[in-house]
Amino acid sequence: QVQLVESGGGLVQPGGSLRLSCAASGFSLDDYVIGWFRQVPGKEREGVSCISSSGDKIHYANSVKGRLTISRDNAKNTVYLQMNSLKPEDTAVYYCAAAVLYGLADGKYVYWGQGTQVTVSS
Repeated sequence: QVQLVESGGGLVQPGGSLRLSCAASGFSLDDYVIGWFRQVPGKEREGVSCISSSGDKIHYANSVKGRLTISRDNAKNTVYLQMNSLKPEDTAVYYCAAAVLYGLADGKYVYWGQGTQVTVSS
């Protein structure tokens, strides 16, 4: 069964850090672009970052540039999102997803995880 499972979310104070993980089962991440998205209830889903299958291309949304770092370990079939200098406006459910084509348009993504909640609050 094809699955993406996110972990690492939680409650953190403003300025703090979290590392999200996206683990794949039932398929190999080697051939896929992996994207991270986030969504707040009542708002549209926002693309945060994506990384190409080999890791040679990376893109960040302007809202997170300089604070978030995406990386992948294909040997572990896992992609990471290191989140530093977190702000209250980063609060959302974070999803990882897999696509064949590079880019952050969510229509490209064929496999989705169930999401992990990130809450930034004092």
